[in-house]
Amino acid sequence: MSPVRTIAVGYDGSLGARTAARWALDLAVQLDAQVVLVHARGMLGRTDEERLLADLAESALALATATGLDPAKTRWHVSQGDPCSALLRAGAPPISADLIVVGSRGHRNDAGLPLGSTSHQLAEHSTVPLVIVPTPVAGSEGAT
Repeated sequence: MSPVRTIAVGYDGSLGARTAARWALDLAVQLDAQVVLVHARGMLGRTDEERLLADLAESALALATATGLDPAKTRWHVSQGDPCSALLRAGAPPISADLIVVGSRGHRNDAGLPLGSTSHQLAEHSTVPLVIVPTPVAGSEGAT
């Protein structure tokens, strides 16, 4: 297996995404790797979309700073389309990820399912190694 130099993390601001980002950022510190926080921008525009994207970027980069990862090794990337497609493209340039990390579930959380639709689709279609980080159980949100 080739060394992990670039880790792409799906980031939508949800608890699952924050947990996955922390996990990936901690790994990046250990491996001296780069992290690209990937957000999928849907086709339907929202009036507050630019503010939302700025808030997400700020929270993602704050997580990176909290882990002690060199800020020069962290990037924010917004990609058009659905989350699965955006993360599948992360294996190719300009990101060229060696590893993709996602939470088990995002905002559309169905507690009855172990995986959300994005993590499930990525597990079926990714040609890049994939880590699915479990979302903390209800009531343990303060621990992450």
